[in-house]
Amino acid sequence: MSRNFTDSVIGMLGPARNGLPPAEAWEGLERKLGIQLPDDYKEIIGGYAPVQMNWHLFLGHPSTPRWNLGKWMRGTVEAFSRSDLTEAECPGFPNGPLFGGPSGLIPLVGTDRGEYVFGVVDEASGEWRLLTCDGDEQDFDEYYMPFSEWLYRYLSGEGMFGPDSAVFYPGPVVFESMPMTESERSNTWYGPERGM
Repeated sequence: MSRNFTDSVIGMLGPARNGLPPAEAWEGLERKLGIQLPDDYKEIIGGYAPVQMNWHLFLGHPSTPRWNLGKWMRGTVEAFSRSDLTEAECPGFPNGPLFGGPSGLIPLVGTDRGEYVFGVVDEASGEWRLLTCDGDEQDFDEYYMPFSEWLYRYLSGEGMFGPDSAVFYPGPVVFESMPMTESERSNTWYGPERGM
């Protein structure tokens, strides 16, 4: 039996602190993208975002005015669409990568180090595959796994933005809230003990 990485991630993060976004928030975003996002991605984002994890990884939210996932996705697509990346840098795109849905790369999460996780539906299999961009050289690495497995491995300290990209923080996952107003301060909390 295959492992349920969504449950594994939730076990690592602890109980969700946010109420799930209304279905209309996801439906509106997916309509604009022209594609349905993976269920495991929506479950994790909906339960924890907007938040920064382990000082680097940002998760936006589909229904908040600040740290809005759809706005971040559009801005990231626009920025990457202006690049002149080749297939050598981004595998699976013979004429260079496309950004934005339904057949291009959709940004899912990013870090404060300029790293990005993109998802795209594989034309042959219809399955989602992930491509990560390391931020410095803008080289992409491919991962054939669900988002929840990618996140689990990333938080476990594996190199999930390509070779030599591992960042491991022992102990519980550290969360930092994203202030919803200019005057609000962020606060920090911790997930359950992971024995790591």
